[in-house]
Amino acid sequence: MGILRFEDIMAWQKAQMLSIQVYKNFWKIKDFGYRDQITRASVSVSNNIAEGFDRKSKADFSRFLNYALASNSEVRSMLYLAPKLKYLDENKSKSLIELTNEISKIIHGLKKSLK
Repeated sequence: MGILRFEDIMAWQKAQMLSIQVYKNFWKIKDFGYRDQITRASVSVSNNIAEGFDRKSKADFSRFLNYALASNSEVRSMLYLAPKLKYLDENKSKSLIELTNEISKIIHGLKKSLK
């Protein structure tokens, strides 16, 4: 039996964790443009997984997984910038980058399973 709810998708669960961590770590940042961009991109990862799953076609789900991957990459790119801007310490940034890499791997595996 396959996955019946998007909430059961590991990539969605980890993307939710990523969003929580992004919000917790960047809510005090006074650079509103940076903060808005990284928080919106982080939420977009899990939202695209959920939306694609409920489209009920493999082609649509795969397309939305691509959107999720792109948003996840955007978050990762911004996380590389965060310590350089003194928004986050290097270790925390690395930890969150590892989480984005894990999410990407899971999403790629999910895309493969749709073929």
